[in-house]
Amino acid sequence: MKWMLLLWLVACGDNEVVPTDPFVGLVQVSGLSPFGPDCNGNPQGGMTKHGLEAEPSLVVDPANPHHLIGAWQQDRWSTGGANGLLGAASMDGGKTWTQSTAGFARCQGGAYERATDPWLAITPAGPAYEIGIGFDNTGPRNAVLVSRSTDGGLSWATPEVLQQDDDPDFFNDKDSITADPTMPDRAYATWDRLTGLTHPAQMIGTGPTMLSIGVGGVWDTPRGIFDPGVDAQTIGNVFVVLPDGTLVDSFTLIGQTSAAIPTTRATVIRSTDHGVTWSGPIDIAAMAPVDLLDAKHDIDIRSGAVLPQVAVDPVSGQVYVVWEDGLGGSVERIVMSTSTDAGLTWSAPVAINPLPTVSAFGPTIAVATDGTVGVVYYDTRDDDPHDQSTFLVTAWLPTSHDHGATWSEEPLTSPFDLQPSQLGTEYFLGDYQGLSAAGAVLVPFVAAAVSGHDPTDIFVRPVP
Repeated sequence: MKWMLLLWLVACGDNEVVPTDPFVGLVQVSGLSPFGPDCNGNPQGGMTKHGLEAEPSLVVDPANPHHLIGAWQQDRWSTGGANGLLGAASMDGGKTWTQSTAGFARCQGGAYERATDPWLAITPAGPAYEIGIGFDNTGPRNAVLVSRSTDGGLSWATPEVLQQDDDPDFFNDKDSITADPTMPDRAYATWDRLTGLTHPAQMIGTGPTMLSIGVGGVWDTPRGIFDPGVDAQTIGNVFVVLPDGTLVDSFTLIGQTSAAIPTTRATVIRSTDHGVTWSGPIDIAAMAPVDLLDAKHDIDIRSGAVLPQVAVDPVSGQVYVVWEDGLGGSVERIVMSTSTDAGLTWSAPVAINPLPTVSAFGPTIAVATDGTVGVVYYDTRDDDPHDQSTFLVTAWLPTSHDHGATWSEEPLTSPFDLQPSQLGTEYFLGDYQGLSAAGAVLVPFVAAAVSGHDPTDIFVRPVP
């Protein structure tokens, strides 16, 4: 497949310039928003952007590489969350999609004013799970919700509440869900549960990692599996399951949360008994993100800078973690660390994006069955700093066939203008993107800015 590298082509007419489609070779999964105005009932604080889809998650059926399920935030708010979490299922490798929805928020038949942080899993036994956070903007109520599908993501059961808090001092955040490939219908739901929110400047807050284990659709009582102590928290907990069943939970450990500049470190914990007991924290590296900015228009880029993403080689068990880091400079890079001993020790982080003077952001990682490591990210290499009319970014897919020692990359999109994704004072495509492996094929599932009347959409590169 030939990928387009130019944003403009000159047409046959004299000096006529027409825009090319920057998403050739991709399939558009999302469409116009189905949600009406004020569908969440109460007057809401902030502003919503109708048609802004963001933060996509993708899962591939382990029993059928052409069965895909995706989910995303629909109609994002400037003050956090979205009107709902929409999803879609494909039975032909991503060429066509059937939209579906689980009732996380009021706009989709649920109980909460807003929803955020969609994540998906499919168990070897067949059932699929979607997890999300439901919360109210007009009050403190918030919850971790899980819905189950037994028809491949075409329909979803009423979400089950794993954890709900009504006290303004507590908030549940940054959930994920992972199926255990070594056990038929076992899944792990994890998140961080923040405390001390009404007194953020005092050294009293905590943010332990929480876990609920589901077997056959029945979830146990959530419990803390790692408590970083007072004035500290975890965020971005994501599990991978190694071939021998070992669990590795990757997250950011934040220290001195009450300080103006907290500390951040990429960290893991491990379990060798399917989540019953856990190790203490194992340090990977300090994280030092730098600001991402469209300097031409003085707009920030929100990208989940302190949220590492993790993947495991399903054959060898080698674990990879990627995140954004300034590496002591002024430009955000994409860095990676890897472990060949089940997460016990980690390599020094190295930059994998090739241009050290260009801002890069939004990495997501996956490993194919043949050991190919893939990373999706965006960068600004194609932007013209003298052109005030646009701010161009390009999505890239670098791959490595030697465990991350060397990389080759291809453009996943042509350059596109990020400005339609502006929400308030920032651009927003999501704190993470989707990337999964369908056997030996990597399947990106990403958000991109489109136009003023349809700000962003979700795109997939289908399985051949």
